[in-house]
Amino acid sequence: MAHILHIDSSPRGDRSFSRKFSYEFITSWKTAHPDDTVTYRDLGHNPVPHVDESWIAAAFSPPQTRSPELNQAIKISDELVDEFLAADRYVFGVPMYNFNIPSTFKAYIDQIVRVGRTFAVTEQGAFQGLVSGKKMLIVTARGGSFTQGSPAAPYDYQEPYLKAVFGFLGITDISLIHVENLSAGDDVREQSLAQAQEAIAQAVASW
Repeated sequence: MAHILHIDSSPRGDRSFSRKFSYEFITSWKTAHPDDTVTYRDLGHNPVPHVDESWIAAAFSPPQTRSPELNQAIKISDELVDEFLAADRYVFGVPMYNFNIPSTFKAYIDQIVRVGRTFAVTEQGAFQGLVSGKKMLIVTARGGSFTQGSPAAPYDYQEPYLKAVFGFLGITDISLIHVENLSAGDDVREQSLAQAQEAIAQAVASW
C-alpha cells in the first residue's frame, strides 16, 4: 500500500488541463489500487506563503534555540515538509507560465527545500538529498510545443528545473507528461489531448 501526495498548482478550475489530467491519473490509479491513500493540496486556490526574513532566521536556527515567533514563522513549512516526507509517491499538476512554473508552486518548493530536513550538507561541503526511494509524476500544461528539437525547446526552463530541484532532494525517478500545443489550432490541440490521455493510461499501467 502506497501513500500519494497529489498537488495542483493551476489557478484555473475546470478549464485547467494540468488539473484534469492529474485528477484523471489519480482516479484511474485509485481504481487499480484501492488500498492506496491520497493527500490532496490545491496550491492554485490555496497558496502557501512566500519565504520571508523570519522564515530564513527560523530555518537556519536550531529548533531548541528558536523563539516562539520563529517557531510560528516556520510552522507551515514544518507541516508541508512532514506531509512531503510522509508520501511514497507524488503526482503534481503544473502549468507552464512564461517558460517556467507558477509562483505558487515555486513558493511551495521554497517551503520544503530545507537543510536538515530534505537535504543535508556533508563535512566536505557536498549536498546530499534526504528524500530517496520515491517516485514522482508531473503533468504539465503548455501553450506550445517545447519538445527536444522544436524551435521553442531552448525556452523550456520548467522540466529542467523540476528535475533539478527534486533531484537535489534525492528524487531521481521522475516522469513527466506534457500536455502541449494547447494554444494551437483545434486539430493540433485535440491530437495533443488524445496523446496525453494515452500517456496517462500508460503511466497508470506502468508506474
